[in-house]
Amino acid sequence: MEAEQKNPKATNVETKPKLNPDNKDFKLQAKNVNVYYGDFQAINDISLDVVDNSITAFIGPSGCGKSTFLRLFNRMNDYIDGFRMEGDILLNKKSVYDESVKVEELRKKVGMVFQKPNPFPKSVYENVAYGLRIQGIKDEDLIEKRVVKSLKQATLFDEVESLEKQALSLSGGQQQRLCIARALAVQPSVLLMDEPTSALDPISTAKIEELIRELKKKYTIVIVTHNMQQAGRISDNTAFLYMGKLIEYGDTQKIFTNPEKDRTQNYITGRFG
Repeated sequence: MEAEQKNPKATNVETKPKLNPDNKDFKLQAKNVNVYYGDFQAINDISLDVVDNSITAFIGPSGCGKSTFLRLFNRMNDYIDGFRMEGDILLNKKSVYDESVKVEELRKKVGMVFQKPNPFPKSVYENVAYGLRIQGIKDEDLIEKRVVKSLKQATLFDEVESLEKQALSLSGGQQQRLCIARALAVQPSVLLMDEPTSALDPISTAKIEELIRELKKKYTIVIVTHNMQQAGRISDNTAFLYMGKLIEYGDTQKIFTNPEKDRTQNYITGRFG
């Protein structure tokens, strides 16, 4: 990759954006991370910090490593043949790749919402209760309270006539909010979202975006999106990735209005990608 040039418009701008103006704790941290699939290097020496109770967006062209990087935080890449990571990922300042970490326990703390809604062919109630039952919770009163609370958090409870309704009969946007409710039911502290609105219509997308902004009050959210307008609307901080490298990371408003790097400026303005 050619040497990065600074955007001449940014000559009077602070070089290190204040990602943590309120001195909040860093919920997630990546430390000099490199990722390989066999001989192919997918992530090249990325370090960044994610502030607690914030929304961080990963943007960049297809194939730049956004989803690979996102999935490091709850070890979803572990299942891919040839996967190898160097460096470290921290949750609450503790390595998630330490040998003592149980992946099942990690994923209770770091939930995941995928690109396409993936409800189970069960009732709305049983979809949300699924993770609780997997955890071995048998108290039906507790399960019911968690299910109702999670559906309300996902702004879906009032739209569903009956919790016994089949999940697959819901609209696409409702199914995605059901999947968010399912993730919330196990009480994570982090939500990872991999293009959660890319398969949805504009009205459903707007509802999900409103929900994400509301969830920020209680959760730390990291979202991959191809929609730069979406990143601008909902995120506090934005990371621009290109060819496996972190080109620029900072306050979203600054990234979109006065980026430091030419490549960021070119991507934001649609000159490539």
